[in-house]
Amino acid sequence: MSEPPISRGFKGRKRQDVQAGRVPPGQHLTSDFPVLSAGPTPEPKLASWSFALQEAGSLLGKWNWDEFGALPQTEVTVDIHCVTTWSKLDTHWRGVTIDALLEAAGLDEPPSAYAMLHCDGGYTTNVPVEDLIEGKAMVATHYEGQPLTPEHGGPARLLVPHLYFWKSAKWVRRLRFIDSDEPGFWESLGYHLYGDPWREQRYAGD
Repeated sequence: MSEPPISRGFKGRKRQDVQAGRVPPGQHLTSDFPVLSAGPTPEPKLASWSFALQEAGSLLGKWNWDEFGALPQTEVTVDIHCVTTWSKLDTHWRGVTIDALLEAAGLDEPPSAYAMLHCDGGYTTNVPVEDLIEGKAMVATHYEGQPLTPEHGGPARLLVPHLYFWKSAKWVRRLRFIDSDEPGFWESLGYHLYGDPWREQRYAGD
């Protein structure tokens, strides 16, 4: 079977050739890729791995690992910003955009305004749907040309680079559409409900 086509994204986000204006306030640059997790690193088996879209109790779409890899692939170069104050510029990722998943599920538009991401290990995080569509986010499976390692969220993690990196949930397995915004794991422990690095929305009340 031939490989799915690979496009370049994300759409509508121009790159800058200088560091000025690319590092949010309170952040410092790192050349490393720090590993931060709320619990132990799971090691899911690809043979039993799947990713699903869900609305309430209804399954909208579900793909096993091979089916997921056959979906249209997108490559992006983005800056990422962790709430613990490090930023990393020009990181390279490959995966399936949320737009492509909606299309594969036969959906013309998202069914609601908010989403909760569910992951192996019980981790959750909430993201407004408008921050996931129109080329703003993907389920990433590759980093710097290599399969995503478990410590960095492999085999698949959410990538929402314009929000603090805790929103780019590791080991993601399910996107559940919800009618109203509600806190995920870190948000229920005091992190900001949204997490815009340019507005320093680290904690509730910021």
